[in-house]
Amino acid sequence: MSRLVAVLRPEPGNSATVARAQALGLEALALPLFAVESLPWVVPNPAGFDALVLTSANSVRAAGPGLDRLSALPVLAVGSATAAAARAAGFDVMTVGTTDAAALLAAAGAAGMQRVLHLGGRESMVSIGGIVAESLAVYASNSVSVPVPMLARLIDGIALLHSPRAGQRLAALIDIAGLPRARIMIAALSEAVATAAGAGWQAAIIAAHPADDALLAQVAAIARHD
Repeated sequence: MSRLVAVLRPEPGNSATVARAQALGLEALALPLFAVESLPWVVPNPAGFDALVLTSANSVRAAGPGLDRLSALPVLAVGSATAAAARAAGFDVMTVGTTDAAALLAAAGAAGMQRVLHLGGRESMVSIGGIVAESLAVYASNSVSVPVPMLARLIDGIALLHSPRAGQRLAALIDIAGLPRARIMIAALSEAVATAAGAGWQAAIIAAHPADDALLAQVAAIARHD
């Protein structure tokens, strides 16, 4: 029998990952730990920047109509999902980072970028400094209540972690509920995400690169044959 795969990311990403998991023949449980909320923000003058940095597809989805005023800026995106969302919104994606924001910004600076604008989530902002001239929160990722019986379904299953914050919150929820980490596998989008979840899990799977498809491919191999 295959292991249950729990998808913890917020909507609309949750439904997309559940669908991908089911297409691979996995039993998937939608168990979002957060809900995304759009925040009011003031659109700066795009003439003051060389590029727009997007670290999550949620930045595109939640930014609202103000995002259109920045459409002339090339986009530096972290991850293929963010890049796809930016392209769908009409942006020219110049670079797609395959690790994290720090590596993407370092590469952009080395390529001659001097002033970039970051749009992100309130809980995961890129600090102003270096080539980051301004960093604006366009959405919040708010915690949602998760009943203990739902958490208990993770026992002997695999929990998918798409962000460091999700890793931290999962660990806290499991510990508060008195459930054994040693009977839950985690599958993380990156090494940093797995580190945020802490130690003591049955096993930790790390995606070959930070993309949903890559993560699910490794999870499928384990869930079916464990």
